[in-house]
Amino acid sequence: MTLRELVMTWEKTSTNPLTEKEYPIRLTLKDAAKVAALAEMYPSRTVEQILSDLVGAALNELEYTLPYVQGDGISALDERGDPIYEDVGPTSRFVELTRKHLSQMQSH
Repeated sequence: MTLRELVMTWEKTSTNPLTEKEYPIRLTLKDAAKVAALAEMYPSRTVEQILSDLVGAALNELEYTLPYVQGDGISALDERGDPIYEDVGPTSRFVELTRKHLSQMQSH
């Protein structure tokens, strides 16, 4: 989900599963004021839901902006038969580590 799609989603309720672990954070005064403004604008969303949605959208956007670094190995062929080279940059590492941690969290 992008940040642009997030506001439209706030009009509906979210059903994504949550972790048992909580992540306490401290915000700058300006960011806290922005969160309070969003909570007032979207009273059906709690502050925690707003923060969770914002973190999720930011992580999706971060993953999208991580640079692709072409490796030497061919991971697939595109529809024209041209090689698609493996990604050896931070994107593939981030995806790999995300899968690892998700698997660990789901098994507990």
